[in-house]
Amino acid sequence: MKLQEAQKILEATCLTSYDPDSAIVMKACAADLLSDVLAFTETGTLLLTGLVHAQVIRTAEMLDLAAIVVVRGKQPSEEMVVLAKEKEIPLFSTPLNMYTAVGRLYTANVSGEAGE
Repeated sequence: MKLQEAQKILEATCLTSYDPDSAIVMKACAADLLSDVLAFTETGTLLLTGLVHAQVIRTAEMLDLAAIVVVRGKQPSEEMVVLAKEKEIPLFSTPLNMYTAVGRLYTANVSGEAGE
């Protein structure tokens, strides 16, 4: 799925820039523990999280994640936004809670399983 489509599904506001023609989401992961993100995600994953600090961006960079969506209408720290722009990692905020956001992506056939 194109990242632009996921943005619409999640009613998300983009906080950085990205190329809508080339940004692709391979699957999704919802987590508030970065250790889980490190253990259970892979390249091309869309991360949904309630965390709003710069370490999320560093983790996304290490794993080459597709993008980060901050849930529950939270606003990322200024440091997080600046680092996301610097690392060219798409960063979004959605008013949806994590459960609803994941449900919408699941309904749109975005997998959360490795290798699918």
